[in-house]
Amino acid sequence: MKKIIVEISRVLLSITFIFSGFVKAVDPLGSVYKFEDYFIAFEWHFAIPYAFLMTVLLASLEFITGVALLFKVKLRLFSIIALGFMLVFTPLTFYIAIKNPVTDCGCFGDAIKLSNWDTFYKNIFLFIFAIIVWKHRKIIKDSKHQYLKLFVSVGFIIFILWYSYTYLPIIDFRPYKVGNNLPKLMEIPEDAPQDEYIYYYTLKNKKKNEIKEMDSKEYIESKIWQDTTWEIIKTSEPILIKEGYHPPVHDFVITSETGEDITDIVLEAPNYFLLISYDVSKFDINCLSELKKTIGFIKSKGYNILFLTSSPQSQTLTFLESVGISLPVYFGDEINLKTIIRSNPGLVLLKRGTVVGKWSRNNLPENEELEKLLRIDEK
Repeated sequence: MKKIIVEISRVLLSITFIFSGFVKAVDPLGSVYKFEDYFIAFEWHFAIPYAFLMTVLLASLEFITGVALLFKVKLRLFSIIALGFMLVFTPLTFYIAIKNPVTDCGCFGDAIKLSNWDTFYKNIFLFIFAIIVWKHRKIIKDSKHQYLKLFVSVGFIIFILWYSYTYLPIIDFRPYKVGNNLPKLMEIPEDAPQDEYIYYYTLKNKKKNEIKEMDSKEYIESKIWQDTTWEIIKTSEPILIKEGYHPPVHDFVITSETGEDITDIVLEAPNYFLLISYDVSKFDINCLSELKKTIGFIKSKGYNILFLTSSPQSQTLTFLESVGISLPVYFGDEINLKTIIRSNPGLVLLKRGTVVGKWSRNNLPENEELEKLLRIDEK
């Protein structure tokens, strides 16, 4: 019975580690952005330059540890590493759950969204599994060809990290993946639950000069509002107590410098190219030669293309002039632009609101590929 419990704990622990490391590796920039969110929330600005290194190390170590536990490789070593992980992350996620600096923990990337409290509860179970595996590691025999398995797992996860960073995520878990129709993902069902908020009122009794505080629910239920001797002298900011339904795509907005919203125009067009650079100061100019050829081809065919950024207008116009790109400039939310495409710059093709193509700065499309995509459903 003991061995069965140990084996179940080992398998569950290993699968979780493998999955957690893999989803970070297939979207390394997403993990970098999440690290940066935490560093900014905790005001650890000195650590921001190390976000990418931490992503590579965390994703690799999680994945390799999971593989080692699953295939019984160096169990003495990797059971200690797994336990060390949980000794660090269990109290850390408890602290994060209390402080709530970032609403989504990011432990499973965009594949599975967990609240901070859900993450903490998950880690409690994993901590228990890690203790069981470490304590009873001697009853599990190491497998053969251990170094070969370690070598393969290291090579695999490094390749996934390199490819997904150099090009685009091998698996796209975001709502802007190829094939998704954005207008449909922006719809809100009529019966969708709404966000629920609560207010705190500070009341004063005019006759007794008494002060009391109560929330809006208690205020209504107690019917104190019917007593004219009480008046509200202070109202708190609204506090979210229950989150309602939010569509997968809820912040896709494209505006001009004057604030004109052209989102619907873009989504309804037969074809629309978006050249996205969330921050022009981080624009990779090494792709300029190929990028200009692609832009030239698109413009020669008469198709719509715009430059979409979150950088200030003056900075953007100065930059585009300096690199010799002439496109209409529009603006969007920085976080949303980072979510749409993990490349700076990156190219996206929409056909009536459906994402039919996404290309990184290192893998811009050939003219033949664009012509093929543009002919789809074209009359």
